[in-house]
Amino acid sequence: MKIYFELLRPKQWVKNFFVFGAIIFARKFLVLDDLWKTLAAFGLFCAVSSSIYIINDIFDRKEDALHPEKKDRPIASGRVSVGAGWVWAGGLGLLGLLGAFGINQYLGVVVLAYFVLNFCYSVVLKHIVILDVIVVALGFVLRVAAGAAAILVPVSPWIIITTLLLALFMALAKRRHELGLLEGSSSKHRRILAEYNPAFLDQMIGVVTTSTLITYALYTMSAETIKHTGTDKLILTVPIVLYGIFRYQYLVYKKEQGGNPTKMMLTDRPLIVAVLLWVIVSGIIIYYKP
Repeated sequence: MKIYFELLRPKQWVKNFFVFGAIIFARKFLVLDDLWKTLAAFGLFCAVSSSIYIINDIFDRKEDALHPEKKDRPIASGRVSVGAGWVWAGGLGLLGLLGAFGINQYLGVVVLAYFVLNFCYSVVLKHIVILDVIVVALGFVLRVAAGAAAILVPVSPWIIITTLLLALFMALAKRRHELGLLEGSSSKHRRILAEYNPAFLDQMIGVVTTSTLITYALYTMSAETIKHTGTDKLILTVPIVLYGIFRYQYLVYKKEQGGNPTKMMLTDRPLIVAVLLWVIVSGIIIYYKP
């Protein structure tokens, strides 16, 4: 069972915390019914995302077997058979979809869209330059949308754009790390890497970094955000976001750790502190009304 649990990539579930964005900024975190629905949406997204990870591992098993870091994955290493992988992927995907539609049809549609999009990514979209990283970023947008659908609140266009850009930043940084790690053999491990080079990725990362900071700042100052959160003080969180992004870039370019964003988020203490500080400060600003 330990091997099958490893197959689910539980460390990647940290990405699904984007589901909580809607309930926090809608000021409904203390509404018990909405909190339970959001927790359920988080759990269902963990099931569906694990299903996608397994499917991706099945399709990539030959390339992963040649990768210095991915060769030990259960399917790539042969510890779990392809047949068993399909059974787990199908069961988890079905569980997530049925559970999502059980909460409401809107959440069901979002989870279904996430599954279909990422299945297409595993089969073909990951081999199309630029579109591959955009699809990865859209997965984070759908997580935010799922949180909003679970509690039936609208999603701010600003937060959608900010999430998309932030996720693009992480996806591009990961490609940048893979090029450096695999060097001349990068295209053998992942064909799409032959379409990228460090200079091209650095340009895109620069554009996305700037755009992320600008859109987040505009989001905190927008009339819609002030109306929904009841405060104009969210602008105070911009320096924290700025530090977090710069720290992430430092880890990618200086420490060469951009290959696993989840691991970085769970192990780098300054980055962890920045995230926790952003959560705490945002929570105080939104919920504390003297």
